[in-house]
Amino acid sequence: MCFSLPLLGAKVMKVEKVGREMCKANEIAVDSELELELELIPETTIPPTVAEIDRDGEELFVPPLNFAMVDNGVFRSGFPDTANFSFLQTLGLRSIICLCPEPYPDPNTEFLKSNGIRIFQFGIEGYKEPFANIPEDMVREALKVVLDVRNHPVLIHCKRGKHRTGCLVGCLRKLQRWCLSSIFDEYQRFAAAKARVSDQRFMELFDVSSLKHLPATFPSSNSKSGGFNSQGRGWKSYPKY
Repeated sequence: MCFSLPLLGAKVMKVEKVGREMCKANEIAVDSELELELELIPETTIPPTVAEIDRDGEELFVPPLNFAMVDNGVFRSGFPDTANFSFLQTLGLRSIICLCPEPYPDPNTEFLKSNGIRIFQFGIEGYKEPFANIPEDMVREALKVVLDVRNHPVLIHCKRGKHRTGCLVGCLRKLQRWCLSSIFDEYQRFAAAKARVSDQRFMELFDVSSLKHLPATFPSSNSKSGGFNSQGRGWKSYPKY
């Protein structure tokens, strides 16, 4: 009896192994049959919401990279492309602040013209550490545009919506009397692994004294259309600490 137990256990293990292999084979056969059946289903038998999601006349609204609401009437993002134009129209923008030095692309320029959107371009080079040299005067001028509610709703963007945009938003937060830890936390939400010490040092040392006479709080709605439509709802600003 003492020697029959290991033998019995081995037989059980062998049976279980065979059973598993049979189940696996059956699963493969079922998957193959199902895949073949799906290939044979004509497209006309699939519900329109699945087969023709792009053909039923409904637009798809795609926000730009790193899009977010900063405050009432103030947004941020990476560089918008043609796929984002329909989404941007839902914001009722009056102005765009571009922080890139390159000429604005023709499709984007045509979009601005056709929608009556003014562009403010501040050509800040996309420096990388340790050769960062952020022009403080240019950031201050861009801030004046942001603070002027006549330009709202306004979208701030650079290439990726991380560093240059993050610095400008961080300086706005400083003017709004956010503590540095909250300013850096917001910056790092967008910069993530590419966060730069030089950017955070710039925000920490940025002098807002010349801008304190300007209001840094904004009305709840100042869009050309009188507020966001259904596609624009749901974007939340970061809490003011």
